[in-house]
Amino acid sequence: MILAVDVGNTNLVFALVDKGEIKARWRIATDPRRTADQYSVWLHQLLELEGFSRDDVEGVIIGTVVPRALHNLTVLSEKYFRKTPIIAGQGAAAWPMQLDVDEPHNVGADRALNAIAAHAKYPGDLLVIDFGTATTFDVINSSGAYAGGIIAPGINLSLDALVTAAAKLPRIAIEAPATNSVIGRTTESQMIIGIYWGYVAMLEGLAERIKSEIGRPVTVLATGGLATLFDKHTNVFDAIEPDLTIQGLSLLYDMAFKSSQ
Repeated sequence: MILAVDVGNTNLVFALVDKGEIKARWRIATDPRRTADQYSVWLHQLLELEGFSRDDVEGVIIGTVVPRALHNLTVLSEKYFRKTPIIAGQGAAAWPMQLDVDEPHNVGADRALNAIAAHAKYPGDLLVIDFGTATTFDVINSSGAYAGGIIAPGINLSLDALVTAAAKLPRIAIEAPATNSVIGRTTESQMIIGIYWGYVAMLEGLAERIKSEIGRPVTVLATGGLATLFDKHTNVFDAIEPDLTIQGLSLLYDMAFKSSQ
């Protein structure tokens, strides 16, 4: 069983994975200042609640888009799990596919990991839409190469910016509008419509433009916490894959482990 650690800009996910199957997962706010000791106390209690122990962990792999968080997570792995962690994108865990973009060194680990998992599960050309701090659109061609994409503000980021910049606008929850009408009759309903249907329009419009540019059939996958919220009101997604990044970490660990044998 391995411990896969996915460090995003907003949240950090620990997952126990056994032969590709996720046995447990835990989420915590990303804070690069959090020490290895703090991680250990929190994680040790959660492992026990799920019926596991630190001795069950045979290896650790970390994928991060927050470089400052890596040191303390490495200490966590070495001190408390007695394992040298594999770092996604480095050494034996170098990306196994081509990064067919102008700045391959700038491709986020989460996007590369999504590409690995998506190509392993689906044939042909793929588009992965990931709802995170940013909403990313990633194109993976039929050979598994990462071929570029789009970065857009995440929906929470957009809403926070709107509320922060406009003094009289209230803070609202992100939810689907109560009706299909796009004409709101209160300030709150107008905000919900603008955020929700505006985002649906962006998803559908950008996905359609990407498909048109590729010129071949494209399977569209969605991942990230808000994917299911939008799936109810659009047909843009062919499948929802909530654990794509963790699956990518598991696959990359297996590749790195085999290459070291």
